[in-house]
Amino acid sequence: MSHIRKRFDKSPNELAVKYTSSLPFDRRLYGHDIRGSIAHARMLARQGIISAQEALAITKGLTSIAEEIEQGRFNFKAEAEDIHMAIEGRLFEVAGEVAGKLHTARSRNDQVALDLRLFLKEAISQTTARLRGLQQALVGLAEDNQDVVMPGYTHLQPAQPILLAHHLLAYFEMLERDVERFNCCLKRTDVMPLGSGALAGVAYNIDREFLASELGFGRISQNSLDAVSDRDFVLEYQADASICMMHLSRLAEEIILWSSAEFDSVELDEAYATGSSLMPQKKNPDVAELARGKTGRVYGHLMALLATLKALPLAYNRDMQEDKEGLFDSVDSLLATLEVLSGLVKTLKVKAENMQRATEQGYILATDLADYLVKKGEAFRQAHGIVARLVSYALEKGRLFKELKLDEYQRFSPLFEPDVYRVTVASSIAARDTVGGTAQKQVARALARAKKIIGDSKG
Repeated sequence: MSHIRKRFDKSPNELAVKYTSSLPFDRRLYGHDIRGSIAHARMLARQGIISAQEALAITKGLTSIAEEIEQGRFNFKAEAEDIHMAIEGRLFEVAGEVAGKLHTARSRNDQVALDLRLFLKEAISQTTARLRGLQQALVGLAEDNQDVVMPGYTHLQPAQPILLAHHLLAYFEMLERDVERFNCCLKRTDVMPLGSGALAGVAYNIDREFLASELGFGRISQNSLDAVSDRDFVLEYQADASICMMHLSRLAEEIILWSSAEFDSVELDEAYATGSSLMPQKKNPDVAELARGKTGRVYGHLMALLATLKALPLAYNRDMQEDKEGLFDSVDSLLATLEVLSGLVKTLKVKAENMQRATEQGYILATDLADYLVKKGEAFRQAHGIVARLVSYALEKGRLFKELKLDEYQRFSPLFEPDVYRVTVASSIAARDTVGGTAQKQVARALARAKKIIGDSKG
């Protein structure tokens, strides 16, 4: 760029230019960059640093550049290092030498920090909106299947019967924590760095509070060195995105398991499954598998940025250019995964009879039998041992609990009485009538609470 390369006599090495350019990926910041530049020009005029006419010419030029980019008419020149210089170079062409006044009281260091914060504020808003969308899909599926029972698992082994709605609402709670985390991230992203200059502040009578108000920031940065070198807010989004993707991966994994022939608990809509190039019978859960797979990508971007920042001296270093590609990919991956899983969950068909049948196999009521003995006066540890021996006996005989005769029960404890046959899947679920439990009444309350949270977020 001829208007900034006054320091050097040699032309830049072509390979070095390509290697150092961030334009191929940071061009997506054009809207944020232009918005920040317009606010900066207005502030300069307001403070008498440039004239109102000059600010108007700059603003008109920037607005026309935004239109060019949006309409696909903008020529992204290869020699431009980044989106900031690409826009500034074009501004000289459309507005003339007045373009040279825009960079007064500003550095690319505080400019890029501003653009990134503006971008991330929007990304956080989109992220929380899509989190709400997936929460709504989960609540809808839970409401449609309030009475469906299923085995609850530990170690992927049938443990105790629960309501499917209870299971789905567990993911609602995970996603609610994600919303809270992203909202906390927003507070620390909502800091206006412009006016910090390259590292030491600027030698002009600028109005940073005006800039913050124009650009919608809640507060301004308090240390110029920190403002241009801080990428904690990017790390925080990456960390929050990694936790969120972990939650989505767990949900995807369970959908994959449930849709398998062995579980046969749900059926994927054809719009969210694929066939096989070889085996005609296949219906593969590719969407869920890719959600699981993209989680590793997001993790990787977090670790990459942590490694990049770990030994950087203050203030800005070119290493920090590496903050964007990973962030952009994490944002895109998370937003896409939230959206596609919302559609998948909304169209998921629950095979209620198969889920119910799974609770009637094996010895899923063993804990309830131990609780039965405790209510008859037995100590829990003794009751636990009694039922463990009862399970071994039933396994040996090849019979389920309901197939055992009363005298067989009584070989293990005289406390077993005819009412032992009242211990059923339904009674097991109904017994868990504590806040957070799987009883129908508690799940109904949890559903009402979840719907209120979603409703309040819309209001």
